[in-house]
Amino acid sequence: MGLGQLELLQKKNQYLIYLQGCLGGLIAGVGFSKQGPVLMPFAIAILWSVRRSPFAGALWGFLAVLVSHRWLLALHPLTWLGFSPLASCFITMSIWLFCGFFGGFLIWLWSCFSGLNFLMNTTNNSFARKFLVAVFLSSTWGLMEVNLSNWPLFWIGISSSFLPEDRMLAGLAGFFGAGGLSMIQLLIGWWIWQLALLFNYRDSFKRLFIFGLVVLALAHLFGWTLLHGENFSSTKKVSLWQTNTPVREKFSQSQLRALPISLQDALEKSKKLGASFMVAPEGTLPLGQKLISPSPLPFLSGGFRDSKGSQRSSLLAFKTKDLEYSEFIDKHRLVPLGEWMPFYLSFFQKGLSLAGSLDPGEPSRFFPWSEGPPLAVAICYELSNGNALAKAVDEGAQWILSIANLDPYPISLQRQYLALAQLRSIETSRDLVSIANTGPSVIVSRSGLIGSAISPFKAGIGLVNVHLSSKINYYVKWRERPLMLLFTVSLFCLFCFANNYSEKN
Repeated sequence: MGLGQLELLQKKNQYLIYLQGCLGGLIAGVGFSKQGPVLMPFAIAILWSVRRSPFAGALWGFLAVLVSHRWLLALHPLTWLGFSPLASCFITMSIWLFCGFFGGFLIWLWSCFSGLNFLMNTTNNSFARKFLVAVFLSSTWGLMEVNLSNWPLFWIGISSSFLPEDRMLAGLAGFFGAGGLSMIQLLIGWWIWQLALLFNYRDSFKRLFIFGLVVLALAHLFGWTLLHGENFSSTKKVSLWQTNTPVREKFSQSQLRALPISLQDALEKSKKLGASFMVAPEGTLPLGQKLISPSPLPFLSGGFRDSKGSQRSSLLAFKTKDLEYSEFIDKHRLVPLGEWMPFYLSFFQKGLSLAGSLDPGEPSRFFPWSEGPPLAVAICYELSNGNALAKAVDEGAQWILSIANLDPYPISLQRQYLALAQLRSIETSRDLVSIANTGPSVIVSRSGLIGSAISPFKAGIGLVNVHLSSKINYYVKWRERPLMLLFTVSLFCLFCFANNYSEKN
């Protein structure tokens, strides 16, 4: 074979790797929304096969995020904020593409990291060493996802792709959290990739196939045991008020006039239903909004408040017979552009929200209000930060409340949001109440079962039973320590492998 033919073959192989990266990213993007336990392992197996090419990995991440976050396109049109149709289209596409490029950059980093010499060295290429490399890289990914959940961007990791279809395996989150689930998803993909490499070696293929099935069965059994067992101390009836108010109409004069009457009506209905208290979505109450009559029952509502001249998005607590809120917890993690404007973009003034630029509150998500059981609070995509909610549960939260404003986004975002709600509930062994203006408004049990209260995109009041608990599970107690231990042990063993081989040679 001539030099020219060899170069042509190398280029064809390179293009094939790029196509593989694109295919894997498309499959992963769909797997984030549905059939994740089936699609995601194959998408990750493709990623393992192309990890030697960081650019192919970047294509995988870019397309995975574009497909899974396609609901961002529903931001258009932004004409109600004063932007022209052309500017609205440009802003929407820019946000969507930025998220895609950021996802691609992260996978590019992981691929580059996986190409370090001590990981790619094939001088001692035993199966044990290859498995240790897989554990090390998978635990690295898991820890990276946990850290990303603290960033301003809304992060949907591969950990939630197990849900809602495979709750048993997702039950392992009660032991080592979302980062551990991400590691497991990557190891399943690695297993499939190794099976593909051994397909023509019947004995080796059979042994690895059976071994993987046995490990998966045991993992499901362990996850199942973590999900089961009643551990609640009492039950509260909670009323959910889904307003179904489009964000484009929220601050119109007609809506502002109708809100006090609608709110009072919802409170009276909740009282008649026998609710212990009522909850309402993020941003329901405008700045300075009071009740027109004393509240007939305790009331938790998303709303805005003024704090020494700075505006906050908060959860406001009203006591029985009060007209104004008396307690609050502020949103800590603000939406870039939508709620928080960096100084170099101050010319946007209000950004992409009529509420204007907001200031963050304290990072703690623990809210010990006086009129009801203590809770952990997630406002909007604070739900993606499982570590913060676990800390709140460790401080004494007996249930979790998630309030959101997901308009104008479609049902696909609600599905991803519900998967995150299930994951947070399983992680902490706490019932979780989700209330959003257009949905999802549901109760999620400590085992991840979803009980629907109100249909999406409809106004109404639903009643749910919330089981309260003070029991601390493994993840709340240890959080990322087991995952960090696996990371450290696998790294140590890899160095031992390398030293032993060098001594023998």
